[in-house]
Amino acid sequence: MRVLVAEDEMDMNNILNMKLTDAGYSVDSCFDGEEAIFYCKSAEYDLIILDINMPKADGFAVLDHLRRSGQKTPVLFLTARDSITDRVRGLDAGANDYLVKPFSLEELMARVRVLTRSAHGSIDNVLTAADLTLNIASHEVRRAGERIELSAKEYQLLEYLMYNKGIVLSREKIENHIWNFDYEGGTNVVDVYISYLRKKIDGKNAVRLIRTVRGVGYVLKDEP
Repeated sequence: MRVLVAEDEMDMNNILNMKLTDAGYSVDSCFDGEEAIFYCKSAEYDLIILDINMPKADGFAVLDHLRRSGQKTPVLFLTARDSITDRVRGLDAGANDYLVKPFSLEELMARVRVLTRSAHGSIDNVLTAADLTLNIASHEVRRAGERIELSAKEYQLLEYLMYNKGIVLSREKIENHIWNFDYEGGTNVVDVYISYLRKKIDGKNAVRLIRTVRGVGYVLKDEP
C-alpha cells in the first residue's frame, strides 16, 4: 500500500519512512502542509500520516482540503497536543485516528494496519482468495498451505490485488499504488512484476488466480 508521511520534524519523518518501508509500504514523505496538499493532488494514497503542527499549512488545514475535495483517504493524525479538545477537533474534522507523541512505533504500525484494512472493507489481518492466504501483520503468504517467499514489491503487488479481489486494475492504477515518486524504472514494470508473481502464486497450480484482462489490466479472481 502507498502511504504519505507529512511530518516537519526531520528525524521523526525519517524514522517513520524507514519503518513503513521496512514493513513493505511504498512511502512518500514531505515536511510542510503545502507539500502535503501537492502530493495528495498528484497521487492516490491508501493512508496519510499527518502531523498537526506543520509550517505553511497545519494538519487541520490539510485535512480540511482533503475532505472538501472529496478525498476519503484514511488520515492518522500525529501530534504533541494531548488535550481532549484537540482530539475531538481532529476527529470531527474527518481524521480516522489520532496518536499522541511520544508513541510506540509498534502501536503506530498496528494502527496503520487497522486503517488500511478497514479502508478496503477487511475485518482482520488475513486476506484470502481460494486457497491463497496473505497475513498483513506477518507478511506470510501461503497457497494450499505451502509458504511462498516474495520480494517486498511482489508482496505489495499481491496485497493490492487481494484487497481489490474481483476488480480489474489498470497498469496505471497499480503503478500509482505500488511505486512512489522516487521510482525511475521502465514503463513495463507492472507487467514484469505480474510475471514474477504469477510464477510464484500460480506456477504449480491448475487454478490460475491472477488473470489478464486484455487492453485493460489485471485482476485476481478466486472463481472460474
